[in-house]
This record gives sequence, structure tokens and C-alpha cells, in this order.
Amino acid sequence: MKKILALAMTVVMSGLLLAGCGSAGSTASAPANTAPQKIVVGLDDNFPPMGFRDEKNNLVGFDIDLATEAAKRLGMQVEFKPIDWNSKEVELNSKKIDVLWNGLTITEERKKNIAFTKAYMENRQIIVVLPNSDIKTKANLAGKTVGVQDGSSSVDALNNDAATLKTFKELKKYSDNVNALLDLKAGRVDAVVVDEIVGRYYTNKKPGEYTILSDNFGSEEYGVGLRKDDTQLLEKIQKALDDMKKDGKAAEISQKWFGENIVK
Repeated sequence: MKKILALAMTVVMSGLLLAGCGSAGSTASAPANTAPQKIVVGLDDNFPPMGFRDEKNNLVGFDIDLATEAAKRLGMQVEFKPIDWNSKEVELNSKKIDVLWNGLTITEERKKNIAFTKAYMENRQIIVVLPNSDIKTKANLAGKTVGVQDGSSSVDALNNDAATLKTFKELKKYSDNVNALLDLKAGRVDAVVVDEIVGRYYTNKKPGEYTILSDNFGSEEYGVGLRKDDTQLLEKIQKALDDMKKDGKAAEISQKWFGENIVK
């Protein structure tokens, strides 16, 4: 009987030891602020040439290629998740996505809520009109209906020029720049304020249909946005970007989409 009890106790103790070992391996939490094995990139999927869908509905673009290459160098998987760009900071801080990587303008206001990499590209807020338009300068926008993408840095740029903004007949906001430009073509708005990179890409595909004014609403810089506490992931992405600039990969991607190296 004693032998049976001893054997039973040995089995029980062995089981507890094994369970303890298994538990430690499965429940040990990852170190704080550890970079993930997969990054989910939040983007506006109608923002050419940074991120948009091609004729086969595949996500393509400059930032798509840049993020894919960065993830490859970091040994991470990457998932691209289209979001409502007007709610981008909520999407990021609620952890539905890991980064905002889609022509995201660095602003002091955004810095209050999210962290940024160093700027990788410069951009301006341009004014697009039709070739026969009587609008030649910012001042000519007085009494006009102006289109803009809601939640974009174009809205911020206009708000920063309150003197000009208050002269508009109406500021009409769209879910994306493409629809704003289509409404311009249809005569439903008189002008569109848009990121230069997007505006020039779109208008160059339709030569003669649009005119870009020499006046603009200021310059800005693009960066990758992350949660403020994701410092390790920020460092990793920044290193990948720095390396891509040094070895020419970033220039190669820029050449593909813009015909020249415009990476900062």
C-alpha cells in the first residue's frame, strides 16, 4: 500500500512539475514595449500614388512599397488595413492598427497624440483648377466653392490661413481627393486644395484637364505615425528607413512612382 501511495505521489508531483514548466512557457508575458512580429499599417486606400487600389483591386503605391521593404528588413509580416482616414488617430490609439503610413503629415497638433519617425518626404498644399478657370491666385478663391479631403492636412493648411478661408463661399469636404477632383471636373466645385504629390500624380494622368496654380497653402513633411509608447518599433522602423536611404532602395522606389528621387 505504501509503495502504491508513494508511486501515486511521484506521478502527481511529476505532473505538477510538468504543468508548472508548461505554464511558465505559455504565460510568460513579452517584455514591455517589444516590437511585434507583424505590423498592421493603417491607410487611406484611395490616396494615389502613396496607397491606392489598382485595376485588379490590389493595394499598391509608394508608401505600400516602402512599408513592405521596411517590414522585410525587420523580419516582420505586414498587413495593410484601409481605415477611415478622418478617424486615423482613434484607429491607432485603440490598437486596431500599429502604424499610420500613408502620406501622413507631421504637425504639432498630431504630435500631441502620436509619435513620428523623421520626415522622409516633403510636400506642399497646392490649388487645382480647370484650365479655363478665372482663379489665378489664392485671392481669387473669394466667393468660390473649394473642395478638400476631410481629415487631411489640406484642411489644417486652410485653417492656418483663416484670412483666405473665410472668403470662401463654401468649403466642401470629401471622403477622398479623387472624388474632389472629379467634382471639380464636373463643375460642382471651383477649386481643390490637395497634397502636391497626390495632385500632380492624378493630374499628370489626365493632361490638359486640370491646372495647378503657382500659389499654394504652404509646405509640410511626411512621416510614419505610431503610438507614443511604441518606442522600440519606432526605432526599428526609423533604422530601416535610414538604411534604405543609404543603400539606394528608397531612391529606387521613388523613381518607380515619381520618376525621380524625392525622398528626403
